[in-house]
Amino acid sequence: MADCFSKQKRREVMSKIKSKDTQIEIKVRHWLYHRGIRYRKNCNTIVGKPDIAIQKYKIAIFVHGCFWHGHDNCKYYRLPKSNLEYWKEKLEKNKKRDKTNTEKLEQMGWNVFVVWECQVKSDFEATMMGLLKEIDKIKSMKEN
Repeated sequence: MADCFSKQKRREVMSKIKSKDTQIEIKVRHWLYHRGIRYRKNCNTIVGKPDIAIQKYKIAIFVHGCFWHGHDNCKYYRLPKSNLEYWKEKLEKNKKRDKTNTEKLEQMGWNVFVVWECQVKSDFEATMMGLLKEIDKIKSMKEN
């Protein structure tokens, strides 16, 4: 299927897609901040540059968009119909990079959490309470 936009228009549309400070990231960060969780955002000194890093407790939180990170069996993830080979390769590289970064962080003693776009959209409060419970568990283990 041919793209409904010209190449120039498609380039313009794609250039407006944010890689950080997305609405979902901001929502997650605000929720954590209002519960007393202090963090660094997009910390480039940590492997994988997590969206949220709580360095004191070695907690890395990635807020993944379902499309861009290839969330399998998710209604927000489907391959585009045009330029299929490009998108397959692109999204597989993203998934591989995510897995590699998670493994490296875990080898370095970090606790890695992924918050998916679909979780935030479907049941934000339950998702965040689950994350908070895990953060509190790690904090209490480090403080004892």
